Amino acid sequence: MEYAQAFRDGELVQRVVGEIRRIVTRDWVIMEICGGQTHAIMHSGLDQLLPPQIELVHGPGCPVCVTSLELIDKGLAIAARPDVIFCSFGDMLRVPGSNQDLFSIKAAGGQVRVVYSPLDAVKIAQQHPDKQVVFFAIGFETTAPANAASLLQAKALGLKNFSLLVSHVCVPPAMQAILGAPDNRVQGFLAAGHVCAVMGYWEYPPIAEQYRVPIVVTGFEPLDLAQGILMTVQQLEAGTHTVENAYPRIVTKEGNQAAQAILKRVFRPVDRNWRGVGTIPLSGWGLQPEFAEFDAENRFDVGHIQTRESPLCIAGEILRGLKKPDHCPAFGTLCTPANPLGAPMVSSEGACSAYFRYHRPQE
Repeated sequence: MEYAQAFRDGELVQRVVGEIRRIVTRDWVIMEICGGQTHAIMHSGLDQLLPPQIELVHGPGCPVCVTSLELIDKGLAIAARPDVIFCSFGDMLRVPGSNQDLFSIKAAGGQVRVVYSPLDAVKIAQQHPDKQVVFFAIGFETTAPANAASLLQAKALGLKNFSLLVSHVCVPPAMQAILGAPDNRVQGFLAAGHVCAVMGYWEYPPIAEQYRVPIVVTGFEPLDLAQGILMTVQQLEAGTHTVENAYPRIVTKEGNQAAQAILKRVFRPVDRNWRGVGTIPLSGWGLQPEFAEFDAENRFDVGHIQTRESPLCIAGEILRGLKKPDHCPAFGTLCTPANPLGAPMVSSEGACSAYFRYHRPQE
């Protein structure tokens, strides 16, 4: 059954791509925001099927990739403390800081634990009242509700040894920063379906109108992505700029309002520094004042941290759609998944990782 479905989907993808070829009349640059979409495009070979007029560029929708070097270095300083159990998702362990990563802290005896949910970190805090348990709360709107729920749970339990190192970022301000830059190349967006499953897409119409770009909410299967690209090209060719939903089986315009209510209760908008991109005003979430006691940056003395980025890494230009990973002189030589210079090479959603795993030279 799965093989038959895959075959039928493959035929449908070919039909959709054929329609793109039929209607396209000029060159267009389309950005998929989400790193998961980048990997799906590369893995399926969809980029190879598209006509040469369609250029896909890869946006900053990889939460690991855009977590600032400053916050990573703060996390490393906290994780190295003997009184701390530092909890993180596994894809953060190899992300390079200025001088080391969480994996090297763990190898040196640091109590770094990989968890699959922030609630696991809450349980660890219950089990180890003599230790300070810190959860590295990174990610976009997708992961933020669970992290907010973990804090509410810790507060309800009266835990004094649990805190979050918060590095949440939001998609719409990043889109505005990309579109408003003088060197912007993006003419249309594929919006991340899982982000919109939480937040809906009610925030996007003003962006589409202000910058006159089509935005299409898109899923992650090859057929989803091909359909999203077709809908974007149809708008570009027609000269329209609206928001469309190509993922209606998952996404509604309003989104998950219960999750949004939790986010509003726990977090407040803050300026956020994006690794390789810079500071984007009101593009992240920090804790509301009533939860300041759970803020790891306040709990630990890490305000003096100084950062040092690799001068060879062009991750910022990649995340803004200005260059492709294989434009980097260090790609695949000085920078590999085993020895990454930047986060996009080691993250499971990073564009450089996708190119390293799947990229085939264009003919």
